[in-house]
Amino acid sequence: MSEFRGYAGKSLEFLKINKIHVGDSVKILADLTYLGIIMPRYEHSDDKHLVLKLKSGYNIGLEIEKIEKIEKISSSEKSIEKKEILEKNPALPKILLLSTGGTIASKVDYRTGAVTPVLTAEELNSSVPELSKIANVDAEVLFSEYSENIMPEHWLKIAEKVKKYSTSNYSGIIIAHGTDTMHYTSSFLSFALAGFPIPIALVGSQRSSDRASSDAALNLIGAIKFLVGCKTNGVYIVMHQDENDETIVCHLGTRVRKNHTSKRGAFQTIGDNPAFIIVNDQIQRNMKDEFFKIKEFQPKINLNTKVALVKYHPGYDPNLLGKIIEMNYNGIIFEGTGLGHIGKTMYANVKKANEKGIFLGMTSQCIDGRVRMTVYESGRDLLNLGIISLENMIPEVALVKAMWALGNSKNLEEVKKIMLQNIASEIYD
Repeated sequence: MSEFRGYAGKSLEFLKINKIHVGDSVKILADLTYLGIIMPRYEHSDDKHLVLKLKSGYNIGLEIEKIEKIEKISSSEKSIEKKEILEKNPALPKILLLSTGGTIASKVDYRTGAVTPVLTAEELNSSVPELSKIANVDAEVLFSEYSENIMPEHWLKIAEKVKKYSTSNYSGIIIAHGTDTMHYTSSFLSFALAGFPIPIALVGSQRSSDRASSDAALNLIGAIKFLVGCKTNGVYIVMHQDENDETIVCHLGTRVRKNHTSKRGAFQTIGDNPAFIIVNDQIQRNMKDEFFKIKEFQPKINLNTKVALVKYHPGYDPNLLGKIIEMNYNGIIFEGTGLGHIGKTMYANVKKANEKGIFLGMTSQCIDGRVRMTVYESGRDLLNLGIISLENMIPEVALVKAMWALGNSKNLEEVKKIMLQNIASEIYD
């Protein structure tokens, strides 16, 4: 029953006795007085608590036995939102927003207190009315997935969809995406759609739109300002610079990592300043004019997911590498120590992988700097065993690029050339 969703046992009995349903606004007297909306519960939760969404947007759990009184303020049935008709301004530029899910593509459903996907341009405009003053936004849902569930097959669907708009009259394309794996998606799009004529911005949110500290609206506003005014192309991740609301930054899709679990400024460009910085209506350009090596749009939307990312550590069992070889993987990206090293216990299986024709690439666990395998004897040994240095490519980017390269060529020597070709600034000068 949706009116009691997630509640069972004692908590369900408590709600029924007090004639309270999920989505009702209530006043609860316990250790303090609480005002909020009764939220649905996770299906595996206990039966001793209610979940209340406060006006701040935060959810709290209240133990039933400690509740002295609960009073219904209003019913969820009285709070149904009105549908708005969006009037577009023909003088404004057009932006396409493709939603894949995540916190950014959501709004608060005040009937239940839950955060639900934004499905239409009208809903988007209602959630962030400032957007309609900057551009006409067309919104479309591709799928609705948490970013940990975004797989390479989703990358292909996004790329194929975006490719259709290469000759459109849109000024840019926003891809609403969960933050946890957003840099993997941005990497693939950077390679598969290299040379795409208009800018593509992946936008996420660290905090949902029901929280007072949400960055969802400001990230979207900043992304649209960027797409309308940047006068460039390429794939970017657009997010907060820090905890303040003054600055939004645009990171190149192949030079960015999520470096914090929860801060609004979680994403950082590795090795340099962000490509663009947006302060209010001012767009500051940091990247060079001749940044992108691929000028013509020749999409290559193919993948081979049989690539492993091996993070070496003291005590790593070389038999694990042996299993990867036995499983007929076509590529292995090593995340080595320092300048690009792995222990000598790995050498026999590295040799076996090379003899089997598996692509072998080396990156570093260090956040910044360049792989240099000629400095020490161990690095030179690995070069002789067939591992190639991937310069200062971020390990996750190298993984995605290897999937893409192996998807577009079955010739090992050609794959090596592709991996060393700087296509979308993945190798930083």
